[in-house]
Amino acid sequence: MKKTTTGKTKPQSAAGATADFERWVARQVKVIPADLALKHRLMAEGPFPFLRATFYRWTQLWPLLSPELARAPRVLAVGDLHVENFGTWRDAEGRLVWGVNDFDEAWPAAYTTDLVRLLASAYLAISEQQLAISRREARGAIESGYRDAISSGGAPLVLAEKHNWLRRIATARSREPGRFWRNIECCRDYAGRLPQPVRDLLRGSMPLKRPNLAFKTRVAGIGSLGHPRVLGLASWQGAHIVREAKALTRPAWLWAAGSSQAVGASRRQQTLIDRAVRNPDPHLHFRDGWVVRRLAPDCCHIELASLPQERDEERLLYAMGWETANLHLGSAAALQALKRDLSARRGRWLHKAAKEMADATRRDWKEWRRSRRSEKR
Repeated sequence: MKKTTTGKTKPQSAAGATADFERWVARQVKVIPADLALKHRLMAEGPFPFLRATFYRWTQLWPLLSPELARAPRVLAVGDLHVENFGTWRDAEGRLVWGVNDFDEAWPAAYTTDLVRLLASAYLAISEQQLAISRREARGAIESGYRDAISSGGAPLVLAEKHNWLRRIATARSREPGRFWRNIECCRDYAGRLPQPVRDLLRGSMPLKRPNLAFKTRVAGIGSLGHPRVLGLASWQGAHIVREAKALTRPAWLWAAGSSQAVGASRRQQTLIDRAVRNPDPHLHFRDGWVVRRLAPDCCHIELASLPQERDEERLLYAMGWETANLHLGSAAALQALKRDLSARRGRWLHKAAKEMADATRRDWKEWRRSRRSEKR
């Protein structure tokens, strides 16, 4: 950050922030250069993938562009929330559950940041014709879902006897099991020496006492592209099972604040999912700087492109607002202050903030494309 002649803080350019952030990440994990290059290309494709890839930039701009909202009551927030950060998993009873499925950036923050970022991502998806809904409808759906869940105490979205409409959306284009497992088998073998703690994490997450694992690696996601990912693949009772371990860094909030804090991030992530109004994924664990999860055809995040043509997007965004509240309800000590603050907010406050952040993302994206073109000359 720089100071202008008027004394106000001026943010870095998007390219400068990216370079600085990536140096910070490289001091924590062994970055995969080819994956990072792919991330840079995806960032140039449009404002929506740029938003997904650059939560670190949000942590810089959010307190500058929305200072009043950034001072709202703090909860243990998702942080990197957007309309493609939702998916399905199986709970301890084997029931299909829908909700947020990426907590890499969980950290205490104003409850408003998750709401504004979720709506800003919807606005960008609408502008790129990935959602066929008006901005007004999107704002109303997300805010109503959040308010209703906060006032009622929330409820997990279990796709069993209830939420049939959401189950149809979530499973309309489920990965065909044969194709899913062929894709896993085709992943590259892990090259190099696998750290013993990661090997132990993957083995310990399996239902076998002494699993014979094939270790592989894969390319996935956008925001965490460049981070090491290790798959542990085994055969069990006549079929494949797989677990993935992904290296984590400290939350980008700490980078933006210039903090050297090195501990506590994994505990925040685990605390968020443990305390939320949620049917937890029994195979999701944060430990020793890694997140370990089960992968399966019906246990994955859901991209907008995979949704069926016939879908009620207003209802879907309402569910996203509801699920956001489910997570915030876990911050019990902040609830009374949150409720008072939320009840006092009327009018177009959420729209105005989301529009401003979406517009800032578009400006950053355009600047990023120009910097990419100049590099190629």
